[in-house]
Amino acid sequence: MAFRNLTNGDNDQVLIQENSYVRILTLNRPQQLNALSFQMVTRLLDILVAYEEDPNVKLVILKGKGRAFCAGGDVVSMIHFGKNVHWSFGAKLSWFEYSVDYLMATYSKPQVSILNGIVMGGGAGVSIHGRFRVATENTVFAMPEAALGLFPDVGASHFLSRLPGFFGEYVGLIGARLDGAEMLACGLATHFVNSNRLPLLEEALVKVDAVDPAAVCAIIDRFSQEVPLKEKSAYHKLDIINRCFSKRTVEEILSSLEQEAVDGADEWITETIQSLKKASPIGLKLTLRSFREGRLQTIEQCFIRDYRMCSHAMKQDVSNDFYEGCRAMLIDKDKNPKWEPSKLELISDEMVDRYFSKIDGEGWEDLKLPVRYKSTISIKSKL
Repeated sequence: MAFRNLTNGDNDQVLIQENSYVRILTLNRPQQLNALSFQMVTRLLDILVAYEEDPNVKLVILKGKGRAFCAGGDVVSMIHFGKNVHWSFGAKLSWFEYSVDYLMATYSKPQVSILNGIVMGGGAGVSIHGRFRVATENTVFAMPEAALGLFPDVGASHFLSRLPGFFGEYVGLIGARLDGAEMLACGLATHFVNSNRLPLLEEALVKVDAVDPAAVCAIIDRFSQEVPLKEKSAYHKLDIINRCFSKRTVEEILSSLEQEAVDGADEWITETIQSLKKASPIGLKLTLRSFREGRLQTIEQCFIRDYRMCSHAMKQDVSNDFYEGCRAMLIDKDKNPKWEPSKLELISDEMVDRYFSKIDGEGWEDLKLPVRYKSTISIKSKL
């Protein structure tokens, strides 16, 4: 495909270590917090396809170099392509990124993602869909897209909507930051291992010589531990979260939270309300609807919908909020985005509907995912 030649390849962005039947992949853009570039995404796709077909590969381990596992997709480059070349070039990065995520969600061999640092946005896509997710005391997880005028994509409407109660709606709408203990408690992580034990864990994992998820799990279990939630953890607020974030609309969620604040002053509720009011109104509307649809959809359907929504955001045919959010938060960094529409009540159902529709003309097509011989891993085993 021609898009593969958009930029010169740089294999050093994904380092490969071979140990008998195990392959360790290291995301290697530490200065950019391992943000997923076009080169990195296409390289990962090629590697994972090859490893699945290679009988000499039994286990894949994925980690990041530096203080981040992966801080997300390279949205600054997406915006650059969208503004200076063509909106479809930015959308095409998402095409390949979602293809990698889908491959991981349906992979026939076990994968272990070692999340020893920042895990945000696209970083969740290349880890949470995998079989084993190892958090540490250094892990910081977030899906902050609504604050950028977008929505949690990379299949988040599938895995976040399946967290206990309505915790996923809370995490996605306000961009809440979770630590390793919270990830373990809600199911985003399968294990918690102290970072000082990670070298020993890797040393044990590289001895794996069969495609046996149970054996891999048993190895990680030896190094894993239960960790208590911090006193101020949002997960302790699950009853309030369920009452408020189960509401039908963003407006009703906000009203419910404000009523909770009246009934009893709470710093957490105040911060939650402020986060919602600062976020992009269209981003919030898109997030809630995608999560509600994602609860009832397959992983394939979620990715196809994500690509439609991302394409509309890149094309700016409904709102400019994604470009404006990236400008304010990541490029100019004035932290003062001018959202348009500026209020929730100014957003019609028709505006939201357009994000979920196909784009006519301009050579655009729906995301094409390969037919996989194995359906996505059951929810019970994943979360």
